[in-house]
Amino acid sequence: MKSIWNSFCSPGIATETIDELSGFNRIPRPMEIISHQLRAFILCSSLIILRISYRKQYIYSNAFYDMISLILRNEWGTQVELLQLHYFIEVARLEHVTEAAQSLHVTQSSLSKTIQRLEEDLGAPLFDRTGRRLRLNEFGSRFLQRAEKALFELEQGRQEIKDLLNLEQRTLELAVTAASKIPQILHEFRKKRPEIQFHVQMLATHEMALLLQRGEVDLCLSSPPVEAEEIESLIVHRDPILVAVPMGHRLATRASVSLTELKNEWFVGVKPGYGTRDLVDSACRLMGFVPQYVYEGDEPARLSALVEAEIGLAFMPSTARDVRDRIHYVAIEDHKLEREIALLWHKNRFLSQAAREFREVVTEYFAGEAKQQLEQINNPNNS
Repeated sequence: MKSIWNSFCSPGIATETIDELSGFNRIPRPMEIISHQLRAFILCSSLIILRISYRKQYIYSNAFYDMISLILRNEWGTQVELLQLHYFIEVARLEHVTEAAQSLHVTQSSLSKTIQRLEEDLGAPLFDRTGRRLRLNEFGSRFLQRAEKALFELEQGRQEIKDLLNLEQRTLELAVTAASKIPQILHEFRKKRPEIQFHVQMLATHEMALLLQRGEVDLCLSSPPVEAEEIESLIVHRDPILVAVPMGHRLATRASVSLTELKNEWFVGVKPGYGTRDLVDSACRLMGFVPQYVYEGDEPARLSALVEAEIGLAFMPSTARDVRDRIHYVAIEDHKLEREIALLWHKNRFLSQAAREFREVVTEYFAGEAKQQLEQINNPNNS
């Protein structure tokens, strides 16, 4: 075991490294941990984990074990520094030494030497050079994918540690397109975890997906679901679309109406890009007409007031009904028009304990909603 240890780093470096990494005053950024430090930390962990695992509970992600495997096998065959990877990724992004140096707040000569040393370590050029303009070659393009993944996994590890150390101080970042039940869901979550803070944004679907991919939000409640390779989408509710009409309207005495009967009506609604609006417009086009909107906005909650004021009719999800509104809701009879509400999160990013608990609250809440809807269908006289 001693010979294995000495092949990675000297005992002095190892001691200093573990002391630095285990300091609770600060979690180092990935770019600050160079390869000999990471090797020392992982080797120590791998040698003692069997000895201490039965005494305490330790949580490691799959990425942690992959990292141990990668470094112990020494697949790169060299001690590439993480700072080199960070510089390389920035140069690859900007394709210009001067601009990359300014972005990184380092001198051009320092940056050029770091990239040159990386290429020497790897034994291959990563860029095709034309003056100060650089363009990734085939070697560089392939290495970029690995470098980005390596730094991404280290950042996820940092987030896991930060979450474990600061669970009660973390803010849960949420984004929604389907906001009608958010107050009730947040109320349930706050009862369960009153110490967790949260921040909610109302966004269009494409904006939500972008923030999720960037890691700027933890969870999204979206209608429609988002289909993307890196996004996990869980359908939590199927919500029928109804037509909201003023109490004095000709349809106010009806229980249901066909879409074609609405051809000449005026409507109020949200702007295109919101799930319900796009779903309704598509269904109406299939029936041979386009709804005539006299109002288009970004606040779905305002639609009830506009309908009540007889400005127009509105297509509204069943979950958005408010019994206090002086509005009649009419079912659509010739078309199964319902929106899917989905809970979204990034497949590869670390999901905090708070986010996992919020996900449980959302699924439990909508399970209760579905049960209640079923009871209303089976017992219409009691609703």
